[in-house]
Amino acid sequence: MAKEANQLEENKAVKPSSAPPDNAIKNEKTLKWIETTVAILLGITTLLSAAATWIGSLHHGIQSINFTKSNNMAAQGNSEYNMGMQLYLSDYMTWNVLKEYYYELDAAKENGNQEKVDQLNERIKSFQVESASAILSEGIQWMEKNNEDNPFKMPGMTEKYFESAQAKVDESQELLEEGKRDNTKGDSYNLVTVIYSLTLFLLGIIGTFKNLPNRLVVLFIAFGFLVFAVIYMFTIPLPTGFEQMDFFNFGK
Repeated sequence: MAKEANQLEENKAVKPSSAPPDNAIKNEKTLKWIETTVAILLGITTLLSAAATWIGSLHHGIQSINFTKSNNMAAQGNSEYNMGMQLYLSDYMTWNVLKEYYYELDAAKENGNQEKVDQLNERIKSFQVESASAILSEGIQWMEKNNEDNPFKMPGMTEKYFESAQAKVDESQELLEEGKRDNTKGDSYNLVTVIYSLTLFLLGIIGTFKNLPNRLVVLFIAFGFLVFAVIYMFTIPLPTGFEQMDFFNFGK
């Protein structure tokens, strides 16, 4: 009887257990963790990729607007320049006429003909009001005050005719530079989108690896690309004139 009891105990000891080994349990938990992490990262990456694509399109849209405005402003500047040139030539011809009056005025003063002096002063005043621009009138005042013989010697006299044109050209150049900056930022967002696409690709192929360590390696690489893309994305300025709260102004 004692031998039979010992034999039964030995049989129980060598009977295989139906419970899975500890390594299998750990691997199963790790696989579930990987699957959950991949699903979360896929969702986050998809949303961020859509946001980067949208902001990039905003940049390129504003770039096109700025380029168009720049071209229009440059055209206005050319028109203002032509108008300034016409006014300059008109004033120069007006001054040639006034110069003759001034010669006659000096001669009348030398001859002591006060009546003619008064007539010439009235004629000069009337002609200046009718024909001279505000710029030429300012130059004549400067000439008389400084005992000069030509109003066009006034410092900055010629530039005054083209101030409006220069302002348009400067504004055009500023808009052009803004458009270039928005173009560069839009290209940067396109690069971010490419990195997000690479991250999505890596996350999508994780399930094809049967070896657990290989899955983990690919997961960490994908996570690294995601972190890099997020950091890079938030270092790129938003489009010109775009504010953070504009994300919620859907009806704007």
